[in-house]
Amino acid sequence: MPMLNTIAADTGVCMIHSPDSEKEIVESAKADPEAFGRLYDIYYPQIFNYILRRTANKSLAEELTSNTFFKALDKLWTFKWRNLPFSAWLYRIASNEINSHYRFKKKSKIADVELELLTNLKSEELTDEQILCEENRNNNEKIKTRVLEEIYSLKPKYREVIVLRYFEDKSISDISAILIKSEGTIKSLLHRAIKKLQERFEELNLGEFRHE
Repeated sequence: MPMLNTIAADTGVCMIHSPDSEKEIVESAKADPEAFGRLYDIYYPQIFNYILRRTANKSLAEELTSNTFFKALDKLWTFKWRNLPFSAWLYRIASNEINSHYRFKKKSKIADVELELLTNLKSEELTDEQILCEENRNNNEKIKTRVLEEIYSLKPKYREVIVLRYFEDKSISDISAILIKSEGTIKSLLHRAIKKLQERFEELNLGEFRHE
């Protein structure tokens, strides 16, 4: 499986409700603000994970996710069904919150990236074959970690499309709707982002960077 898709699969992607079900819940929330809690429960994990992948900072992701849902609740009455699912509208608000944050804050240092590392194992309890397998697994994890680090080092506009495309599994048309950019622009941004990652891989002698 291609590298980016493999890493994305490891993180898990939330299930999205059917359009009819989504519309019913949204319309109920418009009439009864308390019903917004259902939308919060459904989409909080999805939006939080998206922001976390964009910022690589748990506390910041929690803050921006809260801001996203607060603004969504405040502006829910403005949401209209124009071939744009409610989830995409949330992604748009989340993207705006992230971009607003980085306009006023210095770009997060790569040292702040919060990646899950392998738990320490006692080598004396493992056979030689198990140790070799664990070493191979550690090497694969190191490569995955390096890929993530390089993604986080990209400019926000490139990181944004990479995360939406490969981690959130959004189509080009979905990303176009979320970011309010033409599909041609999205394809161009993805192409440039992949090219930059490929160049970094060659510099680091990590082999070919495969993405699709």
